[in-house]
Amino acid sequence: MNNAKPKILIVDDDAISRMAIEGLLLSEPYDLYFASNGPDGIATASTLHPDVLLLDVMMPHMDGFEVCRRIRAMSDIAEVPILLITSLDDQSSRIAGLQAGADDFITKPYNSVELFARLQTILRLNRYRRIVEQQHDLENLHSELLIAYDRTIEGWSHALDLRDKEVEGHTNRVTQIALQFAHTTGFTEEELAHVRRGALLHDVGKLGIPDSILHKPDKLSEEEWQIMRMHPVYAYQWLSSIKFLLPALDIPFCHHEKWDGTGYPRGLKGQEIPITARLFALVDVWDALCSDRPYRKAMPKADALEYIRNQAGLHFDPELTKVFIKLVEVKA
Repeated sequence: MNNAKPKILIVDDDAISRMAIEGLLLSEPYDLYFASNGPDGIATASTLHPDVLLLDVMMPHMDGFEVCRRIRAMSDIAEVPILLITSLDDQSSRIAGLQAGADDFITKPYNSVELFARLQTILRLNRYRRIVEQQHDLENLHSELLIAYDRTIEGWSHALDLRDKEVEGHTNRVTQIALQFAHTTGFTEEELAHVRRGALLHDVGKLGIPDSILHKPDKLSEEEWQIMRMHPVYAYQWLSSIKFLLPALDIPFCHHEKWDGTGYPRGLKGQEIPITARLFALVDVWDALCSDRPYRKAMPKADALEYIRNQAGLHFDPELTKVFIKLVEVKA
């Protein structure tokens, strides 16, 4: 926590006035700095970055209005709160001060209570402004990090596609269909973002499967299947330590589970299977059936749809299957 004292810069050509303000504020929790003319005040402000600038209006050579205008034109200190101290109490002078960029006024001879109150108000407002700016900066940083993370995820997905040319395009297709399906079932925007990441990474565990198994043109032996069935476990082992990806992990870890409990890697059953994995299982199998593979040709869509329908309550969540069939029929 930052406990630094607020920095107050007092710019006044009158030494007695400077001493009077110093006497009033000396016992307050401020660090006080002084300048005796406009140019020195601007120079000090540009290096000091004060929390408040107490600025006398009636100064020779460069009055307070001009100092105020010049500070507002300097990007690094343009937001410094400026409290004009003036003996001019007419409306035109106040309008001139506002046009120059002043935040508040106090009239000589000033009341010490009023000076403290106005300083506290302007410091509080400046603190709120800085908090808002910091929150905005944090939000921007968070957005930039999310973009960087998503680009990394897309890179991992592309690396898998490059390795497994036989299913090239599969990841992008299932990601788009999964997002449409999840949107249809009422997922929020935040939930959809996790679905997208999970879909892109659904087969990332296959990076740990030997090429001799992954690219085998024939059906796998039982021993080879045991190795292949490890890819969801590899995905979990690799991704579970990344907090950012935890909400997306259900798809790569659980999308091979089946409604009747005969799936892998854990044999989850029914609603034990996370809903995103149940949803994605339909999408993944649908795309696999409708795509050419080395050991078979793509299945006609009508046949693939019949297979999906017949697997409701066995492989797939029965209620989600109904929604998915309607979605596919509309697209067809």
